[in-house]
Amino acid sequence: MFKKILIANRGEIACRVIKTARKMGIQTVAVYSDADRDARHVELADEAVHIGAAPSRESYLMADRIIEACRKTGAEAVHPGYGFLSENEAFARRVEEEGIVFIGPKHHSIAAMGDKIASKKLANEAKVNTIPGYNEAIDTPEQAVEIAKGIGYPVMIKASAGGGGKGLRVAFNDKEALEGFTACRNEARNSFGDDRIFIEKFVEQPRHIEIQVLGDSQGHVIYLNERECSIQRRHQKVIEEAPSPFISEATRKAMGEQAVALAKAVNYQSAGTVEFVVGKDQDFYFLEMNTRLQVEHPVTECITGLDLVELMIRIAAGEPLPLTQADVKRDGWAMECRINAEDPFRNFLPSTGRLVKFQPPAESLSAAEPNAPDAYGVRVDTGVYEGGEIPMYYDSMIAKLIVHGRDRAHAIALMREALNGFAIRGIHSNIPFQAALLAHPKFVSGDFNTGFIAEHYGQGFRAEDVPHDDPDFLVALAAYAHRRYRARASGISGQLAGHGVKVGEQFVVVTLAADGAHRHTPVSVTDFQGATGASAVQVGGRSYQLESRSPLGGIRVEGRVDGQPFTAQVERGAGKNPLALRVQHNGTQIEAMVLSPLGARLQALMPYKAPPDMSKFLLSPMPGLLVDVAVKEGQQVQAGEKLAVIEAMKMENVLFAAQDGVVGKIAAAKGESLAVDQVILEFN
Repeated sequence: MFKKILIANRGEIACRVIKTARKMGIQTVAVYSDADRDARHVELADEAVHIGAAPSRESYLMADRIIEACRKTGAEAVHPGYGFLSENEAFARRVEEEGIVFIGPKHHSIAAMGDKIASKKLANEAKVNTIPGYNEAIDTPEQAVEIAKGIGYPVMIKASAGGGGKGLRVAFNDKEALEGFTACRNEARNSFGDDRIFIEKFVEQPRHIEIQVLGDSQGHVIYLNERECSIQRRHQKVIEEAPSPFISEATRKAMGEQAVALAKAVNYQSAGTVEFVVGKDQDFYFLEMNTRLQVEHPVTECITGLDLVELMIRIAAGEPLPLTQADVKRDGWAMECRINAEDPFRNFLPSTGRLVKFQPPAESLSAAEPNAPDAYGVRVDTGVYEGGEIPMYYDSMIAKLIVHGRDRAHAIALMREALNGFAIRGIHSNIPFQAALLAHPKFVSGDFNTGFIAEHYGQGFRAEDVPHDDPDFLVALAAYAHRRYRARASGISGQLAGHGVKVGEQFVVVTLAADGAHRHTPVSVTDFQGATGASAVQVGGRSYQLESRSPLGGIRVEGRVDGQPFTAQVERGAGKNPLALRVQHNGTQIEAMVLSPLGARLQALMPYKAPPDMSKFLLSPMPGLLVDVAVKEGQQVQAGEKLAVIEAMKMENVLFAAQDGVVGKIAAAKGESLAVDQVILEFN
């Protein structure tokens, strides 16, 4: 077994590998860029080596520097994680040639399966069903349009070296094929250093289901069931689960055996994933093979009780698989939500900056020691910490929230409670969106495909898209928290006689609205005699029995309502109004002032101040790098015309004109780093 390994990655996956290595008694070496000098993976590793500037092409994609770090530290093996160089055949070969062990498949397997075009050809030769397409590299946008027309729209334009949604577009007509080819090629060149593009038929209403495989150096290959990955937004997975609520036992077996046959054809040695697109009649087609550890590997670990990182390390060290296909378990139901640094209410734009608060829910499962069968609970895999920075140079995922339940309904319930207790401040996160997905009737019933998000949230995501099943509970919780604050204040010593804080029982909860149309709700709060932190809260005709021992001043509130446990978030002065309480539960958020009846009457007399009109300005919707300004001063533009391009978190974001107009002043220059809401240009 290795004494020391180097992790050629960053973020949560680097931290994940370190946990298992530590359990196995193996020392670890981290590598880091300028932006990651204070990152969590650097702190957790036994040693750390600086490898370059913040952009990944100047650090994490620099194979020479990573190999030099191995020589410098005496690392015997390299774990590449996912992304970056994990599926780079040249890097794997270089590592092997240097006498260092690559903790992953051999370079020839990566060459055969990691390359999307080569893998399609190999699958065809192995008599595996593949989707119709053009599997040669395409040279020009015009050629791409002709090929797309020949296959028949819609088509999928895809980078050969792509992954993680980068270098991928779906085109429904010639114009989209032309633009999509160019965009894919640029993204592929920047992200992977390989701009080859191919095109295939896009199967409408498909499911994305993948099979986890494991192979050792003795020629044994097994599959570890499937993962359902159909909940995707712009080809990026959002929620993954295992097993799939869709496929039958017969389909599972057929897909697993086909995945094993494919892996054996290339002498696959490590963990890998064979992805399939599955039709409504459970007919399935080979999509691609990811020759690395997947982001969503924890859900497989939960239902099988296996540590995939440990198995990868043992296989790389030459050990045989410790189990056969018959030994593979499938216990309970696991689910993973990707917690991303993005603002779902602003079209999921990246959100970078300092994590002022980062308080994930309490863990009951370990990443390095996957739960044994019949152990259920919560796990958090992350590479960040409270007070740390979310840089703009890398992908937007800051944590993975994983739950393991008895069945699917139990897993959904566990996940909703875990999301309720996940407190993130300083940046925006997609937690409200995740909460909405988990509550959607079609998701709950398992009736969805890869078009689910586009179908139900095609016009973007709004606060109204997260309907709470009992909105008065949020009002009751605001009043309950306010009265607890009042009760604490009433006990402060040294108050002026006759002018001390009075607790009171009658309040009005003023739910604040952006347009000034605030809602006034009379509420009464009565404490239970002899019960600490227990109150009866009357809202309209409904009475809530609320109890919590959570300390005042914290964000997370845990307690019971009408005898049932709940987790919510309550904080003072968090919104635009310093007097308001912000209350969050099940993805719904309100800002409310809790006032006396007289205070509420006076508040209703306050005039509404409308926000300033910013329609004449193009503002940066996120922090990022301004890579292009597509217009000039004095230029006439039409609605829908491209104005500027901002790059953040490895994705290009194009800003378009919302209406016709004439460009007045350009306030920001190409190459400038922009802050959120910074003016880029002004219209006359």
